[in-house]
Amino acid sequence: MDMNKILITLITLLSFTGTLAAKEIKVGIILGFTGPIESLTPDMASGAELAFSEASASGELLGGSTLDVMRVDSTCVDSAAATSAAEGLVAYGVVAIMGADCSGVTGAVATNVAVPNGITLISPSATSPGLTTLEDKGLFFRTAPSDARGGQILADITKDKGISSIAITYVNSDYGLGLADVYKAAVEAHGITVTAMESHESDRADYSADVGVLSSAGGDALAVLGYLDNAGGHIIEGSLDSGAFDTFVLSDGMIGDALTDRFGTDLDNSFGSMPGSLGEGAQIFKSVAEAGGINPSVYVGESYDAAALIVLAMQAGNSSDKASIAKNVMSVANAPGEKIFAGELAKGLKLLASGTAIDYQGATDVTFTEVGEAEGAFIEKGISSGSWTDVAQR
Repeated sequence: MDMNKILITLITLLSFTGTLAAKEIKVGIILGFTGPIESLTPDMASGAELAFSEASASGELLGGSTLDVMRVDSTCVDSAAATSAAEGLVAYGVVAIMGADCSGVTGAVATNVAVPNGITLISPSATSPGLTTLEDKGLFFRTAPSDARGGQILADITKDKGISSIAITYVNSDYGLGLADVYKAAVEAHGITVTAMESHESDRADYSADVGVLSSAGGDALAVLGYLDNAGGHIIEGSLDSGAFDTFVLSDGMIGDALTDRFGTDLDNSFGSMPGSLGEGAQIFKSVAEAGGINPSVYVGESYDAAALIVLAMQAGNSSDKASIAKNVMSVANAPGEKIFAGELAKGLKLLASGTAIDYQGATDVTFTEVGEAEGAFIEKGISSGSWTDVAQR
């Protein structure tokens, strides 16, 4: 056989091998599509699916492989339902999961499903400090920072706003209790008097008793550390109707357009904070998301980043094997390497295929601590003329 025929044969074999290597890879999304943050999760899911679609369409993922994405409902508050939904993802054959959202269900999914099955779980929004020490065998990551820092940031903003006394109500969950403990200690360290610290349940029909207790305690403002689509919104409504409070300090679970759409200019004295950045990566992501018809709102950038890290970890290990994904998340998330922003997944995948290291920045300037959670920046949020505004990065 002459050399030309040998070359043609080799090219044919290589092409055939490449075709065989391409496959459909199953990944999951678990978010609370029902429950107390249901107004936020559709955009979060779309953000994650944007990253998955970008990787699939690039032709660069593992020899032209594509992603088959399955959504399931965490409910945000029902750990048994979330565990069952996640088990459905395992039965479907997913190799990694983007989610969950609220801290309690995220811990349940990690402990009962992800860890026993060796599946990487990357949450965009679970912020409880308790998750930092989760026995996760290197499988759990989060692109949102812990409330151990978030509570301090919210307290700093409270001080800067001149609040001298405050009542606190928090949702009775891992998220609410963890954040409330940090926030209370931080505001008191600033010399602010805490007049009351009361928990509330997320699913009662009537919150007038809660409002009455908080009203009796008084204060310059009411801190509502909960969820906007459920109890938190009802407590604000009762407080406004009774005249108990007109200034509210709002945690990240309370920040969303559904709240300002509901109360409008009645909230113009209120403020809060949420994980996020106003830097270069955030501005790039805003353009990428809006071009895809997605509202780059609360935790949408973190959702995009969680999904992006999954596909980049696949490429870094040259495998969709579950163990390989988990092993490579940290290497693509942190320096050293070439910086990769939102909309640049094809570039990142191509660099990794050539053996070049990347430092994924994404939408939220991703950098992980040694336990795999975002160091994180925060955005101070205000409300002006009934609409949310970005005040400053903290």
